[in-house]
Amino acid sequence: MKKLFAALLIGILAQAAPASARDLNVVTSFTVLADMVRQVGGDHVHVRSLIGPNGDPHVYEPTPQDGNALAKADLVFVSGLGLEGWMDRLIKASGYKGTVVVASKGVATLSMREEGKTITDPHAWNSAANGVIYARNIAFALAKADPQRATDYKIRGERYMQQLQALDSWAHKMVNAIPAYKRKVISSHDAFGYLGAGYGIEFRAPVGFSTESEASAADVARLVDQIKRENIRAVFLENSNDPRMIRQIASETGAVLGGTLYAEALSAPGGPAPDYATMFRHNIELLVKGMRGN
Repeated sequence: MKKLFAALLIGILAQAAPASARDLNVVTSFTVLADMVRQVGGDHVHVRSLIGPNGDPHVYEPTPQDGNALAKADLVFVSGLGLEGWMDRLIKASGYKGTVVVASKGVATLSMREEGKTITDPHAWNSAANGVIYARNIAFALAKADPQRATDYKIRGERYMQQLQALDSWAHKMVNAIPAYKRKVISSHDAFGYLGAGYGIEFRAPVGFSTESEASAADVARLVDQIKRENIRAVFLENSNDPRMIRQIASETGAVLGGTLYAEALSAPGGPAPDYATMFRHNIELLVKGMRGN
């Protein structure tokens, strides 16, 4: 009788106890976003980035494996603002019917000219202040998808936002120590508009916002003339772009290559930019060192 009672009690308690929440399967478009989701989601999320380390989101070609990952996802995150032009087609082909979270929602966007047209600059995450907005949107979306762990996401999200706010303040102090006339930088393509606007750095590049476009000989010649005329010494490569044009420009102008910036992709684990916060710090430190030499 006691054994029967104990068995019944266990059954009743099992029915009364809430089912443990299942970890979320999350798919993101690129590595920067994947890291942000991991920072906020912690052990409650399994995150897959469609584009790997050092990958270029402008020219990425999805694979059948990407479609399979989307079909099994609980939640999908994109940066938006036109960055992932291939994502809508991939989602449709995969049959994914869930929520697509646009992490850049609420960012004050910048515009730029590209091939005679005015477009939105999609590289919003390169400002740490915008990174805070991304983190807030991620925390809200995870809590909505997994309400049993909403408090955890809120706590982790707030902690991460505080970290990024501190990075933003640090970056302002670092850049403000450089005279304004020295804050001129050459990079591979127009990926640092938000960083430049946020921290008072003037960026110039031979290629527009998308690496799909190509710089004309006249564009390169004008840039070379400007570098010589203004004695710009801070010239940088980017991890996800072909370095040959920047190397050529540095050679023609006598400028010294200041290293590799991380604009659209993290490095591999163990590299100089394995996560978003480290990537941002790496970029600022490298830029400040280069601008001091201008």
